[in-house]
Amino acid sequence: MKAMKKTVALLLICSLMVCALAAMTPATAADDRVRTVVGADLTNEQTETVYAAFGVARGSVTELTMTNEEERAYLEGLVEESVIGTNSISCVYLELLEEGAGSSVSVNNVTWCTQEMYQGALATAGVTDVRVIVAAPFPVSGTAALAGIYKAYESLTGEELDETAKQVGTQELVTTAELADELGGYDAAQLVEELKYILDDTRNMTDEELHARIGEIAAQYDIQLNDSQIRQLAGLCRQLEKLSDSELVQRVEDIQNTVEKLGQVKETASGVAASVQNFFQKVGNFFSRIFG
Repeated sequence: MKAMKKTVALLLICSLMVCALAAMTPATAADDRVRTVVGADLTNEQTETVYAAFGVARGSVTELTMTNEEERAYLEGLVEESVIGTNSISCVYLELLEEGAGSSVSVNNVTWCTQEMYQGALATAGVTDVRVIVAAPFPVSGTAALAGIYKAYESLTGEELDETAKQVGTQELVTTAELADELGGYDAAQLVEELKYILDDTRNMTDEELHARIGEIAAQYDIQLNDSQIRQLAGLCRQLEKLSDSELVQRVEDIQNTVEKLGQVKETASGVAASVQNFFQKVGNFFSRIFG
């Protein structure tokens, strides 16, 4: 009788654990809402390393390939030849989310481009409501990954992004990354995002007036810019002016909303973890009472 009670108790524990773990495990995204883009020059072993960073098994989602020639279409003239290189290494996981969900980016083995830089560039290019992971088997700058993101997004949506917007998005990523080397990643990204709010005004400014306005914005954030940095930002601003400023502002605000949502999700996740821990503690106490 005692052995039977133990068997029933063990079965009950297993059932409870399965239910609890199922509640904690996120649902796997359907293949028709996910694309991976893998650098054409990676070995099979390197590709498997990247998939481990994505958290999915190779073959479970649709995989696209990115060549060095495709990357060059966006990067040539913006970064040094040594940065582009001759091999395609950076890889991308992109999941298309529900409309209004906002976009988030995480990076693995990316040394130059930050999450904030990618988010800003994607908003400029018109890539919205996505979850992106940029990864590589070893440290890379990450600039080439933007071409992979464009390719994955167009494959999922079935629509081509505006070519000018993609080019400006790439320029934004490169400019922000270059400024970040001297200003810090957050300050550089913040300055670029602020420019998007004033495009309606800058179109009517002379270059001299635009330089002065950029200096004023930097001063508001206690950021010191030299003449070269101001010219860089002004050049980017002139490119951003080619796009719809109302749409850009909306996307900037969407990014801010997503950041806030992620903060709330983090707090909720902490609460769930504490609840689960408390649940198993109560289960343990329950069976301790049964078996004395």
